[in-house]
Amino acid sequence: MALRRIALRDFVIVRSLEIDLSDGFTVLTGETGAGKSILIDALQLALGNRADAGAVREGAERLDVSAEFDHDPAFVAWLDEGGFEAGDALLLRRTVDLQGRSRGWINGSPATATQLRDIGDRLLDIHGQHAWQSLTRPDAVRGLLDAYAGVRTDALDAAWHGWRQALSALEQARGTQDSLQRERERLQWQISEVAKLAPGADEWEELSGSHTRISNAQALIDAAQGASHALEDEDNGALAALSRAVTLLQNCEHIEPEFRALGEVLSSSIAQAADAAHSLHGYLRDADTDPQRLAELDERMSLWMSLARRYKRPPVELPALLAGWQAELQALDAQSDLEGLERAEQAAQQAYLKEARALGKLRKQAAPRLAQAVTQAMQGLGMQGGRFEVDLQPLAQPGKAGLEEIAFLVAGHTGSTPRPIGKVASGGELSRIALAIAVTTSQLGTAQTLIFDEVDSGVGGAVAETVGRLMKQLGRDRQVLAVTHLPQVAACADHHLVVAKRQTAGTAGKDGPRTESGVSLLDGDNRANEIARMLGGEKVSQTSLAHAREMLGHKTPAATS
Repeated sequence: MALRRIALRDFVIVRSLEIDLSDGFTVLTGETGAGKSILIDALQLALGNRADAGAVREGAERLDVSAEFDHDPAFVAWLDEGGFEAGDALLLRRTVDLQGRSRGWINGSPATATQLRDIGDRLLDIHGQHAWQSLTRPDAVRGLLDAYAGVRTDALDAAWHGWRQALSALEQARGTQDSLQRERERLQWQISEVAKLAPGADEWEELSGSHTRISNAQALIDAAQGASHALEDEDNGALAALSRAVTLLQNCEHIEPEFRALGEVLSSSIAQAADAAHSLHGYLRDADTDPQRLAELDERMSLWMSLARRYKRPPVELPALLAGWQAELQALDAQSDLEGLERAEQAAQQAYLKEARALGKLRKQAAPRLAQAVTQAMQGLGMQGGRFEVDLQPLAQPGKAGLEEIAFLVAGHTGSTPRPIGKVASGGELSRIALAIAVTTSQLGTAQTLIFDEVDSGVGGAVAETVGRLMKQLGRDRQVLAVTHLPQVAACADHHLVVAKRQTAGTAGKDGPRTESGVSLLDGDNRANEIARMLGGEKVSQTSLAHAREMLGHKTPAATS
């Protein structure tokens, strides 16, 4: 997935700019301060770098940058998971206003800076002119070696966090044993108090219902007897009255047919009333004021109420309160189980050590191979006899990243003792070492586009030609974009872009002239002139022009009068 197009609007000193890029090796040149690195900064912003309101061009309200890449089927799943459409190309866009507010898009759909960075890491590898500085950071050094070894640290990270959590739980339990014991004793006493009552889940509702019925038993018996008498009294009872009504209707139903239906309704009522009377007799047979049972209920409910008042809870909540205390006690017992926690910590430690040792073995195998590859690259970069080493030393204590400390050591020439890379005095050596590492490790990533931002600073002559050839070689398999000030590197490129400043008039004559930056694609004589400028300065001589053409593989034309 190569980078095809960069578009900028109102970015630093760029009013509007669009650049189409090709496969192979492309260089970006221009005078000092023309804005070569501005394009790299804009590209990084589009790929999720920190937004800065200071990058908005003076006089504009917001900047707008976008980067378009080839479509790659490998990104379809990632785009789909993030809710982005997978079109014929991949378009990343970012805007920043004067208040520093940033907005991002992927294929036209809103995206976060994190999402832009995530996909940006897969699209581009950028090597800056101060890349050597990262080689002094343990995490960067470790990351380079792990990438070269082709290992992933996900399992080690998970094992480390698992061990840390188990160790934290053990240390916490050890430090809180006294307080845990006091809490256990409190819970045990409370549980024993409530457990004596043994409250059932639905018992309170049953007790309350039974107590209400028995305490009102006499009133219920009186009501049942009265209802039975109202139904069955021979003279004034409802059943007798209904029976007489049915007889009267039946005697006249041969005259009025409608009486038949009414008689049937009343007959049904008699049957229902008789059933009710039968049920009342059954209730009265079993009904009893039962003072002994009432006393038992009073005593039981008094125990419930006493505990409820003690723990300031409604009686109905006592079963849940007991269950909660029992669960807390069980958790405290687990925390107090030092032997169990120690076993868990030991198991987690062994799991971590297993992963760390396996990773360390792979690192030790890859270290000499990486050292040899970088050493070989150094020979062609003016450091003949120089040596690069990857030093692995065991850590005093296991760490999150493994059991070893990793450092890059460098000997700049034959006979010198390798020293930590941060102590190499020469800036030129530092740049060349960083370039050797960048060229060696750039082939590891999956990103199709490699960007080198003045990593050739501090080199020249034959070394510069080697740098150019190395980048051209990389460009055969990957898209390479290099910002450079070296004509030898520029001459090796497949494509040549030049950045130049120009003065523009203010808007409607109200403002003074402004400086803006633009980019042009060079070919033929224009490219030769630019390389001649890089060789000899602002004034291009026939000699420098002839040299430039020779570097580009052209014949010097006959002099014109």
